[in-house]
Amino acid sequence: MSATVEAQDTQVDQEELFHFDHHHTDYEGGKFGMWLFLFTELVLFGGMFLALFVYGTGEYAADFHAAGKSLNLFKGAGNTLVLLTSSLTMVYAITALQKGSKFWALTHIALTVLLALTFMVVKYFEWTAKFEHHLFPAKIAALESIYGPSDLRKAYTAEYKESGLSIAAFNAVKVDANGNPAPAGISAEEAKEYTHTRYTRGQVIFYGMYFTMTGLHGFHVLIGVVLLLWMFWCVLKNTVTAENFGWLENVGLYWHLVDLI
Repeated sequence: MSATVEAQDTQVDQEELFHFDHHHTDYEGGKFGMWLFLFTELVLFGGMFLALFVYGTGEYAADFHAAGKSLNLFKGAGNTLVLLTSSLTMVYAITALQKGSKFWALTHIALTVLLALTFMVVKYFEWTAKFEHHLFPAKIAALESIYGPSDLRKAYTAEYKESGLSIAAFNAVKVDANGNPAPAGISAEEAKEYTHTRYTRGQVIFYGMYFTMTGLHGFHVLIGVVLLLWMFWCVLKNTVTAENFGWLENVGLYWHLVDLI
């Protein structure tokens, strides 16, 4: 009788010890939840790309083509390469941790963060170059106080149609902040007031979508940087290890989505 009671007590003690010492992790559930989240992100960005495609191949095809020429292909391609490389370093970080190499896992997480920040720096210069040409979302007081009125406040589609010019030639005619072309014979000093550009409705839509999509993507990159720094700390403190790498893998899935977008 006493042996049976002692055996039962031992079993209870072991169960209590298990509940206190065992940290339950639902690896498959966590990954499934991340994939569901990524699906919602695909729906979000997919809708934007679909709208871009419809506008760019429909009524405003010429406008989108003309506006697209203002984008810096070299910077865009370089930034794409930076993000794709960061996906590779993210894979290396996960693989290194799975193999028990904490040092290389931390190294590759740090490299991924560095590449992400490089992307944001390039995007900063890309955006400010447009701001200097009065290309930014309208009615943002902070930007207008620095760069003057935005050229995206108004669409000049009617004026474009009346001009008989190509879109490129119409854009080349410099105007003042109110859209008035420079009169003939003005002095160089007076010409400084005529630094603005008139855009068609399709071009205004293009730039609106450009700033919305790149801004939202940049916001996701910054969230990714925060998550990567958190993972760096977790790996450093052995919260995320070779036996418990689910968090890092899920952050990696998020980062791959950000890179592909």
